[in-house]
Amino acid sequence: MNDATPPFRWFHRLDAIANRRELSLSALLVVFALAVAACADEPASDGGDAPPPGSSTSDPAAATSAQPAAGAYELARILPDVKIEAMTGAYPVPGAADEMIVLTKTGQLWRVSLRPEVAPTLFGDISERLSAKLGREQGLLGLAFSPTFESDRHVYLFYSSGSPDHSVLARYTEVDDALNVADETVILEVPQPASKHNGGQIAFGPDGYLYVALGDGGLADAAAGNAQNLGTLLGSLLRIEPTDDGYDAPPDNPFVDLPGARSEIYAYGFRNPWRFSFDRATGEIWLGDVGEARWEEVDRVTAGGNYGWGIFEGLECFRQPPCTGEGLIAPRAVYSHEVGCSITGGYVYRGAAMPELTGWYIYGDFCTGTIWGLDTGSEDPPVLLADSGRTISSFAELPDGELIAVTFDRALFRFVRRQP
Repeated sequence: MNDATPPFRWFHRLDAIANRRELSLSALLVVFALAVAACADEPASDGGDAPPPGSSTSDPAAATSAQPAAGAYELARILPDVKIEAMTGAYPVPGAADEMIVLTKTGQLWRVSLRPEVAPTLFGDISERLSAKLGREQGLLGLAFSPTFESDRHVYLFYSSGSPDHSVLARYTEVDDALNVADETVILEVPQPASKHNGGQIAFGPDGYLYVALGDGGLADAAAGNAQNLGTLLGSLLRIEPTDDGYDAPPDNPFVDLPGARSEIYAYGFRNPWRFSFDRATGEIWLGDVGEARWEEVDRVTAGGNYGWGIFEGLECFRQPPCTGEGLIAPRAVYSHEVGCSITGGYVYRGAAMPELTGWYIYGDFCTGTIWGLDTGSEDPPVLLADSGRTISSFAELPDGELIAVTFDRALFRFVRRQP
């Protein structure tokens, strides 16, 4: 999900980073902490078998005094008979605690039970609606169940279509335990200038609105400035209210009254946001933004925020310095392309099995399978939790707060403590 991974040395010109005015010392320390973690000698396991968004009205559930140890976690294989190609996401079914809908890049949706004795069944197939020749970052990319799914049975999908290339957000209805793919209501269509940087994550927030992540469109030269242009939806996180035949922009969206700006935009300045999520305890939005040539980043997203892409990549000027970070929000964490190449955003852990991780944002890298944890209640640098070696395309949060890793290895995994 990244198209450039040139090697370079960790300790490069930090004077460029210092130009970003709103960066804290702790944010800079992230760079060094990850460099140390990347050079650590200790081997990691390959895994066993086994309030309104963006703000908080109460303290996040605090982690216990025990802190997570580096390298102390792994991905444990679950459902060994489930071998689905090119999985792009898994979504627990509301009202069915042991079932998920698993998406594939090529347009199939599978109903998968967490009980190994139950075989997967085809939930739906929209492959005929996808682009005839899918780019590597195109396909069936996102799903969201209606907040009232148990009564209206509505399912929202985000997929790539063409020609010409465009992204589609559409609503379907489940009928007799299957998706009625013949009856589609298109909510939003976004022209795409290229077959990459399409984003694709969709999710309903705790406020009941639908959030939609869009990449910058994938053109050269920072996609012609799309991520810094409030007049286009590209490079933004949208916040909309679906209606019977389309959508409305909520009246409290940050740019509703700004002339020339798209009222759907909640935050902007993203290159290719690949997975965002809401902390179920605080409502905060956490997002992984895929970098260009050098840096991947984690963002804590707030209403109206500009996250800098096109001016900055990670913590440094994207083009030749000098550049200024005035008015931009720095990433909460970054990592270099020496330790990965394409971030996969995850979830703030709120399960019970690993209390030392409570309140930690768990995320990974698609290319290396490295998994990090970030304490959302502090400004401390991330901790390298696992080196799985898996191609992690997405994470899923189960109803009990435990996490599943979705991979391109035809396998699903549970994120667990490493077994002795």
